[in-house]
Amino acid sequence: MTKARRDGLFLLLLGSVSFVAMGSVVGQMGSGTMGDFKLVYYQARTLLQHGDPYKPNETLRAYAAIEGQPLQSSGRPLQDLTPGVYPPTTLIFIAPFAMLPWVPADVLWMIFTAGSFILAAYLIWDLGAKHAPLISGCLVSFLLANSISLLITGNPAGIAISLCVVAVWCFLRDMFVWAGILCLAVSLALKVHDAGLVWLYFLLAGVPYRKLALQTLLVSAVLGLAAIAWITPIAPNWIQELHSNLQVTSARGGNADPGPASGSPHSGVMVIDLQSVISVFRDDPRVYNPTSYLVCGALLLVWSFVTLSSRFSPARANLALAAIVPLTLLVTYHRTYDAKLLLLAVPACAMLWAEGGLAGRLALAATTAGLVSIADYPLVVLYMLTENPHWDSAGLFGKMLTVVLTRPIPLILLAMSIFYLWLYVRSALNRVESKVASAPS
Repeated sequence: MTKARRDGLFLLLLGSVSFVAMGSVVGQMGSGTMGDFKLVYYQARTLLQHGDPYKPNETLRAYAAIEGQPLQSSGRPLQDLTPGVYPPTTLIFIAPFAMLPWVPADVLWMIFTAGSFILAAYLIWDLGAKHAPLISGCLVSFLLANSISLLITGNPAGIAISLCVVAVWCFLRDMFVWAGILCLAVSLALKVHDAGLVWLYFLLAGVPYRKLALQTLLVSAVLGLAAIAWITPIAPNWIQELHSNLQVTSARGGNADPGPASGSPHSGVMVIDLQSVISVFRDDPRVYNPTSYLVCGALLLVWSFVTLSSRFSPARANLALAAIVPLTLLVTYHRTYDAKLLLLAVPACAMLWAEGGLAGRLALAATTAGLVSIADYPLVVLYMLTENPHWDSAGLFGKMLTVVLTRPIPLILLAMSIFYLWLYVRSALNRVESKVASAPS
């Protein structure tokens, strides 16, 4: 083992210790912690008791029966439980935890989240260490230390992202492939909008990987059908109820509203899709949704064309994933804890840094900016500095200032995606030029 690899592993260890220690300490402070896990835990608990998890009163009754609080309590914990927005495919994996009392379920979920995320971080470091172990160690360690929100909120994104990363490692290393298929299938079931475009890459990347993607889809379909078969006899109208709950949370002023009236406009777990930027200028979903889809759709179309027309190589796989991950976070509803998926950009950065030149320096700058923008501690500082804005946000300049100071993440992610997409396109064009040059005249 070289000194650079030892130093990279040491940094990874430091990041892991900080992640677990600070996440555990902060995660046990205050009544609002583990709110996301509490929501899905009591949804699954309600389903296990043959109740409808998408009817708020039934979920609240399950909560009141265990916690000993009255149903009409106005306390914050009860508010966190309504309405249910997690699909049946998520609930089927939470059910084993929901069979346990709250305290052991809470602890086990935190242990599972921490363990899976540290494993994912190590595997990403392993992919990057082939090129630049020290740089990879720095980036991965920094993100680990700044991911305590995964343990504080208990959001299923922590496990969904980890399993997605594990699957990528299995596929690219061609090791434990069936474990990778299962991990990616579970990741899709937990949070399809986190892992969906990563799965799409393997579907488009060529015959061997297309086969893996289709096998993953088959496993996901089986899991989905099992979840639907479980919930439908208990809650036959669950589709309409889930749609209604999603509409409530995404309505103006709701927690999922990307606009300025959102319940969490620029907190540490802010909404980070491209709509959140466009809404500052025009707070109308008929404007910011189509505009966001048009921008992201154009980038996705270019990315898909290059992926379909290029022969697979590990280098192009790194660039493809580094380009698609920021785009994943921009196109649909995501929060900062979902953005820990940026782990998948580290191998491309390490590869380019090892090659040297301007591209390597720009890759390090772009990736570092992306990781810093979604890091927990910098987000807390940003929130404290902008909690009470002292500028006029009515005019165009004021709105631009609002975006830059309170919602910088989507702008950085968009720049990062465009940068890596440009390198991805350039890589494909260079290959075409090389084939033309080597062809006999």
